[in-house]
Amino acid sequence: MAWDTEGTRRRLKEAATAEFAEHGLDGTTMTRIAVRAGINKERLYSYYGDKNALWEVVLADELDRLASAVGPEASKDIGEFAGATYDYHAAHPELARLLQWEGLSRRPAARAEQRTAHYRQKVDRFAQAQRDGLLDPALDPDHLAFALIALAAWWQTVPQLADMITDSRGGDAAENHRRRAFVVEAARRLAGP
Repeated sequence: MAWDTEGTRRRLKEAATAEFAEHGLDGTTMTRIAVRAGINKERLYSYYGDKNALWEVVLADELDRLASAVGPEASKDIGEFAGATYDYHAAHPELARLLQWEGLSRRPAARAEQRTAHYRQKVDRFAQAQRDGLLDPALDPDHLAFALIALAAWWQTVPQLADMITDSRGGDAAENHRRRAFVVEAARRLAGP
């Protein structure tokens, strides 16, 4: 019988993502990840090395998925950039938790150089859109990128606060549509020329 290496890796990453999102890097154990994935712990170590290496793989994969979902073309319409960012975070609330745990750990950011380059590209696209007259040139493009990501992602980062303020449940389809529409319109008004 042949080993399903890719299936095993996928199950391990899914289990690690769930565990890290729930417990953070420090609160997660390799044993719990292996048990959750239904895989021998030694196999986990052989595939990913130590817990820190696995953390970096998980976070990098999640951020790569986000980058794919919110491609460069989204920067051409600032509202749709914010809307696509909102959509991704709504479908993957674990990403916000992973990023919060990373911030709380006070360790250097995982793959910081690669991630910084990715975000600098976003800032450069916003700056170009400003030069093209598509966005307000008075706004700092780096602050604009950060503000739009926060506008779109914060709904899932603190869902309890969103529910209290809106007196609605985020799991409701109509409320999610309302929230997304707000994010899109707010981004357009904030950054429009």
